[in-house]
Amino acid sequence: MKKITIIVILFMLIMGLFLYSNQVYAQTKAIDDTTESKIIEIKENATNSLEDYKEKYGSDAYGLVAYILNIIRIYSIPFCFLGIAIGAIHQYVIGIRKLDTLERGMALMVSFITILIICQILPLAFAVFVKFGRG
Repeated sequence: MKKITIIVILFMLIMGLFLYSNQVYAQTKAIDDTTESKIIEIKENATNSLEDYKEKYGSDAYGLVAYILNIIRIYSIPFCFLGIAIGAIHQYVIGIRKLDTLERGMALMVSFITILIICQILPLAFAVFVKFGRG
């Protein structure tokens, strides 16, 4: 039953991504001038942000790593909160009747909290290392 549920969820996820990507592709066909200028502005802001990191750290490699770590820091928050919620559901809802699911839920919550802490502290540790560690 679990395998069937996982397969159905994965199939729905893949179909959702496919349908969403088709919608995005269809919408890009009907781009007018204002939308195109907004897209160009967003791209320039991202490029300027990367250039700012490169200037701040004094190296292309360090700037790129800092930029990537910042993006990971931002996007790890919703991902980890979703994982913590799934772990809580496993522990407190499903785990009432099944002890193995209770343990799995606790393991999921601890894992995602650990990932969240690492993703939030890693950019700070990198910045401290680069600023003070390289001399």
